Amino acid sequence: MTGDAPKVVKSEQEWRAQLTPEEYHVLREAGTERPFIGEYTDTKTVGVYSCRACGTELFRSDTKFDSHCGWPSFFTPLAGDAVIERTDTSMGMARTEVLCANCHSHLGHVFSGEGYGTPTDLRYCINSVSIKLEPAQD
Repeated sequence: MTGDAPKVVKSEQEWRAQLTPEEYHVLREAGTERPFIGEYTDTKTVGVYSCRACGTELFRSDTKFDSHCGWPSFFTPLAGDAVIERTDTSMGMARTEVLCANCHSHLGHVFSGEGYGTPTDLRYCINSVSIKLEPAQD
């Protein structure tokens, strides 16, 4: 993770007042929602996915793909500076955590080399509760 401080800074009390308990657990405590229950797991709607905590645009629907892993999966973020990646060893293994670059909220993890055949060979495995879909306007 870079040394940059988050642009959006709130107290834990402010985050708790803004977010539901589940959103707070995932976004602020690096929790994980249960697989296959998230509202965006199977969504095909065209639009932009933003951080549920601060509204920063993170992913576009045209980079979302069916990974059948139980969480929404994307092969690339909207822009390289929209997310921060850092090593996470919390579960006894080395994974790469994905955070919103704007508010440093936990989004999920990124995995590589799984053979999905995406243009980047990456799978950004993102909690539905961490993001909010803004459908494209016709």
